[in-house]
This record gives sequence, C-alpha cells and structure tokens, in this order.
Amino acid sequence: MNLKNRHLLTLLDFTPEEINYLLELAARLKFEKKNGITHQVLKGKNIVLLFEKDSTRTRCAFEVAGYDLGMNVTYIGSSGSQMGKKESIKDTARVLGRMFDGIEYRGFKQETVECLAEYSGVPVWNGLTEKFHPTQILADFLTIKEYKGDLKGIKFAYFGDGRYNMGNSYMVGSAKMGIDFRMVGPKELWPSEDLINKCQEIAKQTGAKITLTEDVNEGIKDCDVVATDVWVSMGEPDEVWAERIKLLKPYQVNKELFAKAKSDAIFLHCLPSFHNLETKVGMEVYEKFGLNGLEVTEDVFECERSVVFDEAENRLHTIKAVIYASMVDAE
Repeated sequence: MNLKNRHLLTLLDFTPEEINYLLELAARLKFEKKNGITHQVLKGKNIVLLFEKDSTRTRCAFEVAGYDLGMNVTYIGSSGSQMGKKESIKDTARVLGRMFDGIEYRGFKQETVECLAEYSGVPVWNGLTEKFHPTQILADFLTIKEYKGDLKGIKFAYFGDGRYNMGNSYMVGSAKMGIDFRMVGPKELWPSEDLINKCQEIAKQTGAKITLTEDVNEGIKDCDVVATDVWVSMGEPDEVWAERIKLLKPYQVNKELFAKAKSDAIFLHCLPSFHNLETKVGMEVYEKFGLNGLEVTEDVFECERSVVFDEAENRLHTIKAVIYASMVDAE
C-alpha cells in the first residue's frame, strides 16, 4: 500500500482497502506509543497547521502527531496569515509549499483545502471544512473497531443535522466500509441529493446499506453504534438556535432513545458537546430555552457505554497514520 504524497481531502478519494490500511497503521502506531516504542521517522520535516476555525482536538492531535514523528510544527491561527485577505489561496499555497513538507487546513470552505492541494505541491490534510471531516471519521472508525472488532455490517445511527461535515462524512465512510448506516433527522436537514446518490452507488459495491429516515424508532433499531453532533455549527449566527432546537429536539440522544439500541451499543460524539450547563453556550441555551442538554443528555454522555474520550484520543493516532502514510515510502 503506497499513499505517499496523497492528500486527504475527503474519504471519497480513498478505497476501502486504503481506509483500512490507515486504520491498521493507526492501531500499530497507537500500540507503539503506549509501549514506549518511538517512531520519529520524519525528523527534519516541517508541517504547517492553518486554522480558520479553532479546535482543541484537531490542533493538539496534529501537533502531538507531528512531534511524535520527529517533525517541526508551525501553527497559524485565523489572524496569523494574509490567506484570503491580502493574498489569494493559490498564492498562499505556493508560498507554503516552498517552506513546508505538508499542510493541514481547518476552516470554512472545501474549495479552500482543494485549492491548497492543487497548488502547494505537498500533501494537504483536511482538518475540517463545511462539507467533510475525514480525520474525525477515521478516529471514530478506529474506536468502533476497538470495541466491535470490525466495521462491515455494523449498524450505525447518526441523529441530528446531516447536511454538513459530520453527517456527510459518516455517510461516505459508512458506504466505503460496508456499514449499515442510518441518517436520522428531519428531511430538510439531510445531505445533498448528489452526495446521497454517490454513497448509494458506492454501497452497491461494498455491501453497505444507506438509510435516511425521520423515524427515530426505525433509525435506532438493533443499532451497534449511536452518534450525534452539535445542532448549531461554528460560524452560524445565534438566530438559528430557536429554529434548530425546534427541528432537532425529537432527535436528541437521551436515555430513552439510547435504551432502544442494542444493550452493548456504544455512543460517539466528535466533541465539543452541549450535554450540561458547564459551558457558556450551555448556560445561555438553558436560560433561553430551558434545556439542560442539547444533542445528547448528561446521562448518556457520562454512561459507561459512552466512548467519546477514547474517540477523542484516537484523533491523535489516526492523524499520525495519515501524516505517516503520506510522507513515508511504502513499507
């Protein structure tokens, strides 16, 4: 398997075999780190992290992954460059490609990460755009494999807003890996028809099953994995809260809903999560709408079958595998 110099922009660009290779590589690198086996195979290499949107997990995972591999890491936040303001994305890509061996981008537009990939001349990794979040899906799939042994045939339900990066990426990843995937939420918040059709075509080749439903009971039935995400994404105006809560309250992952999944089902959330009143946003929502939890309730988030912090840790190991695979000669 040779993924050297490959970009990671969306899992649509990868075969099931390549995705599985990345997951196996991540598992190996995780084992080595846990057992004190160093793998600083990229000493002297330099990568840059471009962040238009803040993140705890994505930034820390890329930085620690780079350091573990022996690399030098430069972080540039939203005010740290002229990209898109005084300098075009294309020009920024060509400058950074002369100085760095790889580029991570986390921001708003999929077109931006695609432009960086087209013009930089070095591997580019998508740390999140409005359309796709491939590194998160790899982490989630590694977590599922750790708890369930395999991906093929897993019954996976995603509850909530399906139009953006997490809904899109779960559907793509599930289609690629032969998963029985259920998108559960109001029809107006489903992914685009074009992406649904693409995933249905992929599913025909892999044995996956793609279901979109507004019926929570149909979605949760016999599920092995239940996932959700925040109802209002970073960058959206405050005015959408009332509308989004009205639409999505029936799809909240609460104790009653989770009890309808299999007795050994696990719960996933990419984080951050509004599951109590211990955040500024959580308290504001409580004061305005009387809810002490949004997309998931505290009793599910903190239950023994919630594996969200294993999932968060696996961001490190899967991102490390992506960097490693795109910069090291095939083994």
